[in-house]
Amino acid sequence: MTYHPKSDFIAVMMERGYLSDCTDYQGLDEALMTPGQSAYIGFDATATSLHVGSLIQIMMLRWFQKTGHKPITLMGGGTTKVGDPSFRADERPLLTDAQIDDNIAGIKKVFDAYIDYDSGAGNAAMMLNNAEWLDDLNYLTFLRDIGRHFSVNRMLSFESVKSRLDREQSLSFLEFNYMILQAYDFLELNRRYGCVLQMGGSDQWGNIVNGIDLTRRVLDHEIYGLTSPLLTTSDGKKMGKSQNGAIWLNGDLLSPYEFWQFWRNTTDADVGRFLKLYTELPVDECDRLGALEGSEVNAAKVILANEVTALLHGRAAAEAAEATAREVFEKGGVGDDLPTVVLSLDDFTWVGAAPEMAGAMSTTERLQFIKRLTGDKKEYYISAVSLFVKSGLAKSGKDAKRLIAENGAKIDDQPLTDAGLMIDAAALASPIKLSAGKKRHALVQLDG
Repeated sequence: MTYHPKSDFIAVMMERGYLSDCTDYQGLDEALMTPGQSAYIGFDATATSLHVGSLIQIMMLRWFQKTGHKPITLMGGGTTKVGDPSFRADERPLLTDAQIDDNIAGIKKVFDAYIDYDSGAGNAAMMLNNAEWLDDLNYLTFLRDIGRHFSVNRMLSFESVKSRLDREQSLSFLEFNYMILQAYDFLELNRRYGCVLQMGGSDQWGNIVNGIDLTRRVLDHEIYGLTSPLLTTSDGKKMGKSQNGAIWLNGDLLSPYEFWQFWRNTTDADVGRFLKLYTELPVDECDRLGALEGSEVNAAKVILANEVTALLHGRAAAEAAEATAREVFEKGGVGDDLPTVVLSLDDFTWVGAAPEMAGAMSTTERLQFIKRLTGDKKEYYISAVSLFVKSGLAKSGKDAKRLIAENGAKIDDQPLTDAGLMIDAAALASPIKLSAGKKRHALVQLDG
């Protein structure tokens, strides 16, 4: 693109790689020359936390505020009851009102780290919930006043719907209404708060365009849409996923150390791009760090991990995570900040079950088992395989056994070669360290 922006916000979006498409570059750019404009992004409450895949949108709202404007974080208390069908193969499970409220409470915790809702500078952010205007809609009135502006033919042509139908996968009438409700959100935000811009991922393009068209028809107001690219890593994986599942933003679902480690494990080719998108380091510095090669790029990855973690969890948490990583990887230690799994005796098997198990054990396993049950305070046991599953280092018992067979498992930095190893409760009175490969570690211990 050769467009040269005038406003600070559009300049940042283009320079740092946030911009995928815009309904009217020049019109939006000129509108944003006036400070204090409002823009929103909607977040449906489908879980108690957002994950890394949403972080690019959160950073866009942050930059919007940093360039003098008023971001709106819109919680989808109403639209979550319908479920966004965009590019999904099946319908989302329906959640109760209580589940949605709990999810919103969890999601809200993240935004305070990135966005200022109490600024006295005139551009304080707003957090709203679309249940405020969606929950009490009169169906017939809504159909007459809003539904008449939508063409079913046009709605069917949007890629998010068309791709589902082309695969002959069912699309419920409930889901089909989602794009109308999201369009109505934009109309209400413009009417109530003068919001001129909706932002989102490129998969939301059709929904955004619908909102712009509806608002122009009903209110005759000029408003705009802007989308970010849907990010994948350089090796083609969806951003926000790891081999252990989603990279959650809430610290109670994913520890600051694990979050830090996710960014430290960024592939070399993604470092420069991620520095621009997920940190506030100057673009020239991001380019310099992203161009490093060989062992030098590892220093850039540490900077990336520190800066991203500091924005979300605070500088102290980022420094603690780096110190733990150094202790674990460079010195072979345990590390104070490793994710810790605390077990109770309910996780163990009482020795009284031993006779029933004996027939399922090999002679070697039985001898090892009996040996570990002798002596005092050895009334309960757990398998090493179960420890790796409970710690999250393996997805299943089969996965743990494969890890052991491939010499990728360690206990207290010692190779684990016996998939039948039983560990007694007394051994877990103090934490033991589990390792899966060179980069994934956890501590496990018995409660009390």
